[in-house]
Amino acid sequence: MRAIPATALPPRDLAHRRAWRAAAILLLAGVAALLVLFRAEAAAAWRIWMTSTAYNHGPLVLPIALWLAWARRHRLAEMLPAAAPWAGALLAVPAALAWLAAERMGIMEGRQFAALGLLYALLLAVLGWRVIRAMAAPLAYLVFLIPFGGFAVPMLQSLTARMIGFGLGLTNIPHYVDDLVIEIPEGSFYVAEACAGLRFIIASLAFGALYALVMFRSPGRRLAVMALAVGVPLIANGIRTFGLVMLGHWQGNAAAIEADHVLYGWVFFSIVLLLLILAGLPFREDSKPLAAAAPAPPAAPMPATALLAAALPVLALAIAAPAAAGALEQMGAAPPQAYPMILADAPGCERMAEGSGLRCPGGVLSARLLAFPPRANWGLVAAERRRAYGAAHDEDITFDIRMPGGAWRARQAGDGEETVATAAWLQGRPAGDGLRSRAAQALHALRGGAERPVLAVVTLRRDGPRDAAEQRALLRAVLESQGAALARQAATVSLGRE
Repeated sequence: MRAIPATALPPRDLAHRRAWRAAAILLLAGVAALLVLFRAEAAAAWRIWMTSTAYNHGPLVLPIALWLAWARRHRLAEMLPAAAPWAGALLAVPAALAWLAAERMGIMEGRQFAALGLLYALLLAVLGWRVIRAMAAPLAYLVFLIPFGGFAVPMLQSLTARMIGFGLGLTNIPHYVDDLVIEIPEGSFYVAEACAGLRFIIASLAFGALYALVMFRSPGRRLAVMALAVGVPLIANGIRTFGLVMLGHWQGNAAAIEADHVLYGWVFFSIVLLLLILAGLPFREDSKPLAAAAPAPPAAPMPATALLAAALPVLALAIAAPAAAGALEQMGAAPPQAYPMILADAPGCERMAEGSGLRCPGGVLSARLLAFPPRANWGLVAAERRRAYGAAHDEDITFDIRMPGGAWRARQAGDGEETVATAAWLQGRPAGDGLRSRAAQALHALRGGAERPVLAVVTLRRDGPRDAAEQRALLRAVLESQGAALARQAATVSLGRE
């Protein structure tokens, strides 16, 4: 078989090929520019893909999206890139503003979604509406590049604990549920982040979307698959965790199942996923061909200069957002100022030689206060909080210590060697780590003022034979007795009155 040279192609086919080649070159350059501009977002996603079992499928998303696009290539046979500069710019404006807002509030997932929105805006500006509609499925699948959903972990933990309590009530097993701790006669169970089921739900969503796009054609069946991809793992995770508690009950030892509970979870989830696949097979529609694109009247190819002109406003907005963030960042770029926090004497504890820490039976307590510049990005506060906690592991225990002076969020390492509690204050008032606090600091950074965000860190390091539960109880007792005094000091520094 002999290849046909480009010069031997009919004029119409040659014009089509040149138009697509120009669009492809322009898009490759544009995507490269976006990767450079938003390299921090891409690097953050890659780190999570490599370190979190909930998002290990991340590197597969782009190849899957490309495969879905290849399966739909016939839809582009009669299409040409038709620049839509106004549509691309109108989509890029809110995406750029959303990126700037997310950057100011320190929300990496928001920055990643906004960067993906700018990519969509670039594709729309260069290729036009018809091409975007023809490739809607693979483009939508790119959402799974973003490691989202972490905010739901506390809610999922609470839901899982309630489901376990409900199951124990049905089986008449004596039990006591205290937030995320479930106690039965054979021992105690803690619903850790690894037990929340997020990893199962995210993996099920990514697989469910692929299954729906490949096996079904009607929107109703695809939506039903996606609903099942969320609901079934949610219920299955509750059954799994209840089963682990029952296994500990039958074995007479709650600690006996701790070592392999994650492995049990993945085996159970694999079985559930297989059952979902089998349940969907009788309703499959993959024998039907993918719908062809709606016919359109023939159009002349757009010159490359028109495609470039359509892409420039989107790229300009993509450049403007990080530039604006950089200018604002310079106003609050100073490192946090550290203040000593003096822990009062506690029963059974003795003061350390340096004066600020306490040595208690089984552990050593220390405290510090970090004050950030008034115009600091809340992301700096969140980063210091993560640094104080150290590297996260599935076996870590996270719990809240609530008191009138403010709520403390504590995390205990899986080995029990270190337990760290943190609390933040903003404009003299306790501040959480949610959207309200982040938005308030972003507005304050724009307005200016002497008030500044502060972060208090109390660290308990094990120094003796105390077990993990006793360490948590010790930290809770110290904070409950001294939290009001620590809160007053933090509020004073936050108001700039130190």
